[in-house]
Amino acid sequence: MDKLEDFLRYSVLFLYYGELFSKKQKQYLELYLEENSSFTEIAEKYGVTRQAVFDNIKRGFKQLEEYESKLKIFEREKELKKRLENLKSNFTKENLEKIIKDFGYDEVN
Repeated sequence: MDKLEDFLRYSVLFLYYGELFSKKQKQYLELYLEENSSFTEIAEKYGVTRQAVFDNIKRGFKQLEEYESKLKIFEREKELKKRLENLKSNFTKENLEKIIKDFGYDEVN
């Protein structure tokens, strides 16, 4: 995987799981992922070392991966989107009902 793909993945994961972070870590990740701030810019803003910012963001990325491995919200959404795109070109009531059942939406009242 290349750096741009990684960056985009972490950006999306942060949209899902950002509220689970501490205030400080959330601020660092927001600046890095959403505002495209460098480690140096973040370090200067908060009066810490560039290494501290780097370590904090690296730890944040690891947490994002852990959240996704446990909750699988991003993975599930990607699969649902793929199946719905396929349904557009291959629509049958049975295919729709299968998607509804596979994703557990038939259990929603």
